[in-house]
Amino acid sequence: MSLSAAIRTRLSDTFDMDVTLSVPAGVTILFGASGSGKSTVLRAVAGLLRPDAGSITIGTRVVFDRLSGLDVPARERRIGYVFQHLALFPHLSVEDNLAFGLHDQPAAIRQRKVREIAASFSIDHLLGRRPAAISGGERQRTALARSLVTDPSVLLLDEPLSALDHATQSRIIDDLRRWNAAHEIPILYVTHSHREVFALGDRVIVLDHGRVAAAGTPHDVLEMPEQASLAQLAGFENVIQAVVVARKAEAGTMLCRLTGTSVELEVPLARGAAGSTIRIAIRAGDILLATEPPRGLSARNILRGRLVSLTRDGAAMVAGVDAGARFVVHLTPSAADGLGLTLGQDVWLVIKTYSCRIAA
Repeated sequence: MSLSAAIRTRLSDTFDMDVTLSVPAGVTILFGASGSGKSTVLRAVAGLLRPDAGSITIGTRVVFDRLSGLDVPARERRIGYVFQHLALFPHLSVEDNLAFGLHDQPAAIRQRKVREIAASFSIDHLLGRRPAAISGGERQRTALARSLVTDPSVLLLDEPLSALDHATQSRIIDDLRRWNAAHEIPILYVTHSHREVFALGDRVIVLDHGRVAAAGTPHDVLEMPEQASLAQLAGFENVIQAVVVARKAEAGTMLCRLTGTSVELEVPLARGAAGSTIRIAIRAGDILLATEPPRGLSARNILRGRLVSLTRDGAAMVAGVDAGARFVVHLTPSAADGLGLTLGQDVWLVIKTYSCRIAA
């Protein structure tokens, strides 16, 4: 089973969408900033939004074709859809929520399917309870199970795990992977989480202002971003403009000078002749911070700078360092305490060559 869609629609005077995608069986992540069009794609595929032009095909079945006027109603498309905000019926038990979409089937078949899907998502012991009496993770499992019990041809998931802790997310992701290994349907999964992209995605499609900006494996797209805007979406907190000073083909590197500074970085050899402008993307977690000059390291880039900010963000400390250019560095609270960091002090940044990515 596969899904293909060409969706062209104008949503406002300032936003129009023109997206063509092909989704095979497995999990395809729709990734992008808020307002990039991810949920609009899901709504069009589900039949909740009628595009101005294009077509949508599930397997060999055309469910939308604007040219011919075909528009199969949402309820007839055999699509499972789980929203970020769950829509479980609060007055029904877990069992009755699961059975809701099976009302046209014999009682024995309904019961068998409900028991099977409940076991697949480890909620078989909750069948007699109502949604208010179970945890957030259990409600999410129930919503997923309810969308899958009808044997859909496609599953659409709109940030379904965003409100859950990492441990609960991981368990649900494992259950969803096991279920789909047996059923092999296309799953379109919207998320802002880099962790979910790598944990669940077979493929990733990046949307930017209603267009496909990149597509491929999570590693190819997010670990090797080709555009500065994509690098920022992929979690590279430092995207810095630089000029190629020299190419060292024999060493597999090139030397770059950060624009407007005398600071130089050695980066992996990539496109760009000497004198050309590039952007260097570095994750904040890939930079080491020291309070005295480091020695005896294999890292090629050691920059002296000044600590200009230090704030806490959840479980991490975020340091701002002026080293000619402004760098963001992530470290643990215990590391920050151990270093005795104070604003204005001299610090040194240690950056491995292959922690630098080149983006246009």
